[in-house]
Amino acid sequence: MSEDLPYEVRRAQEINHLFGPKDSEDSYDIIFDLHNTTSNMGCTLILEDSRNDFLIQMFHYIKTSLAPLPCYIYLIEHPSLKYATTRSIAKYPVGIEVGPQPQGVLRADILDQMRKMIKYALDFIHNFNEGKEFPPCAIEVYKIMEKVDYPRNENGEIAAIIHPNLQDQDWKPLRPEDPVFLTLDGETIPLGGDCTVYPTFVNEAAYYEKKEAFAKTTILTLKAKSIRSSLH
Repeated sequence: MSEDLPYEVRRAQEINHLFGPKDSEDSYDIIFDLHNTTSNMGCTLILEDSRNDFLIQMFHYIKTSLAPLPCYIYLIEHPSLKYATTRSIAKYPVGIEVGPQPQGVLRADILDQMRKMIKYALDFIHNFNEGKEFPPCAIEVYKIMEKVDYPRNENGEIAAIIHPNLQDQDWKPLRPEDPVFLTLDGETIPLGGDCTVYPTFVNEAAYYEKKEAFAKTTILTLKAKSIRSSLH
């Protein structure tokens, strides 16, 4: 600790002290990290660990309970892309994104979807604590491959915008020949590469400063063993 630490570092230390310490027995069991997004991501759960049976079971429960409303699961496990999140202090971190919602705007439908996701998550925890056994299950997830920045000029300024065909198409298949950017001169830039991907966080307002136009994902299936509270 020192007086000249940046505010964010001091705040991170305070949060770690409140809810952690991270990776210790004393850390909180679960933290729900609630976000809305300007991207058309619908109801999205963020998973950080593909081997966490408890969270896979919880996400399966939420997804099933929300049906027929779609619920997407975004797996952010990656060898080089690291996320510094408040929720990562907990033993079982749960990220939630709901959109589209413009920044500074309240939308009743988005709020209702967020409330439902939290309600089903808390129902799952209650059932688990009451001794209910959850049988083996499987879920489809979208695993991050890489983040894609906007095309830029020699000064580092954005030189193209999200193509209309990609706008609002989160989680939809995107082929190598499909357009992703449109330059200010009207030139179309395709995805490229050699495989179909599934974009997410498309044109997220808060990610312009992070140099992320969208993230590429691939679809996987994760399986979880049956779980039951050891207290019963």
